[in-house]
Amino acid sequence: MGAWGVGPFDNDMAADFGGALDDAEPAERAERVRAALAEAADHQDYLDSYEASRAVAAAALIVEQLPGGTPDNRHYRPKEPLPDLTALRGLAVRALDRVVADDSELRELWAESGGDDWAVDIARLRALLAAPGQPVAPVG
Repeated sequence: MGAWGVGPFDNDMAADFGGALDDAEPAERAERVRAALAEAADHQDYLDSYEASRAVAAAALIVEQLPGGTPDNRHYRPKEPLPDLTALRGLAVRALDRVVADDSELRELWAESGGDDWAVDIARLRALLAAPGQPVAPVG
């Protein structure tokens, strides 16, 4: 995995996802975010880091749109406008729960790195998604 930080867009797979959202027609962007979340949330077998990384990035995009949310201005996040994604909060929580499950490659890779910053950031994203009406801190 090409990762350079713990943030949602700090890896190759999430950066590619952000680019794909920019390349998509505006009417397709919400469905692409929903599909990335559903792919992880509904995954029954071992979850590859590709799907997990895309789901984390998609969840972060929703957090940005919550009241008080601040867009992550990292270079690799989508630059084109996104529609309102906040209706996907529940799906994003399910996807993040799947990303941190025992049979998730991304969780394993971060556990092997010896740091817990990634897990803390995922827990923060999940808490913000699950707590309606709460102020939102910047992502990442």
